[in-house]
Amino acid sequence: MATGSPFPFVGSLFEAAAQRLQPPPWAVHEAQRRLVLLLNHILQQEPQAMDRLRRQAGRVVEGRWRIFNVRLLATPAGLLDLASPAAAPDLTLTITDESPWTLTQAALRGEKPPVRVEGDVQFAAEVNWLVDHVRWDLEEDVARIVGDAPAHAIGQAARAMAEALRRFLPARPPGEETPSAPPGPGGHA
Repeated sequence: MATGSPFPFVGSLFEAAAQRLQPPPWAVHEAQRRLVLLLNHILQQEPQAMDRLRRQAGRVVEGRWRIFNVRLLATPAGLLDLASPAAAPDLTLTITDESPWTLTQAALRGEKPPVRVEGDVQFAAEVNWLVDHVRWDLEEDVARIVGDAPAHAIGQAARAMAEALRRFLPARPPGEETPSAPPGPGGHA
């Protein structure tokens, strides 16, 4: 007897809650400010990334997913700041998959989400380089607080949990068909 996965039900609950619960504008602005602080912290660990952003100073990239959006301005210091809502974006990146569940699954598998790119091609190439090459060394940041050995142990535990989740999660989102195997020798499947 085949039973359905409970995950579509969880996804539909999330969808309903997201449609009904809208955070107040001050909370959205504060969350965006915290995002900028985190991104700048990560960028400061990569001088080459900051050099690339310096060359894009004054340019605005807008990120969109569902009802959420953020506009980031490249600064002359090679960091990011929130752009004015009235500023026209030079580049717009829209995550096309609307399901938080499938995005989480893809992230756990180490895959990039599907993105529609609109705007300046050269700026898009620079942003893509940043996405591909800049990584947050969370273990190093934790080590500054608790020391190297505990941070390494925490990092190992987190990697083990992520690996367990990867094995637990289906390889494809629910509802996608598994491609059929190619025919074997002699034309038989």
